[in-house]
Amino acid sequence: MANITRYDPFGDIARFDPFRDIDDLFKGYWVRPLIKQIEPEVKIDLSEDDKAYTVHAEIPGVKKEDIKVQVEGNQVSISAEVKEEKEEKKDKKVIRSERYYGKVYRSFTLGQEMDQNAAKAKYSDGVLELTLPKKQGTAAKEISVS
Repeated sequence: MANITRYDPFGDIARFDPFRDIDDLFKGYWVRPLIKQIEPEVKIDLSEDDKAYTVHAEIPGVKKEDIKVQVEGNQVSISAEVKEEKEEKKDKKVIRSERYYGKVYRSFTLGQEMDQNAAKAKYSDGVLELTLPKKQGTAAKEISVS
């Protein structure tokens, strides 16, 4: 059988001890690594004109064969397989080896549907450039209320 207890919203305030909680603030401070490896992410710049959307996505260190772009209606998805390897050798011995394998993913919705057949993608110098033409005749229509 379950025990039923009464919730006290001020119970945590009554048990507050500033000298006890200060130890928890610095717990493990010196144990943390000084340099943390940051997992890559896809950063984008989005611009729009009357005919098309232009997306610039930063995906450094990735081969263009490992990038996949999917356009469905007004939804755009960019994914890439990231492989990063660093290895330090000294006197033919491996001193340090760091590897990161993973997948980065970014998805966003645009204000208007795109023409999937006319979409273009170009990748150079770590930047993916997408040109996504807008579909004609799918603009929003304002309806007057009577």
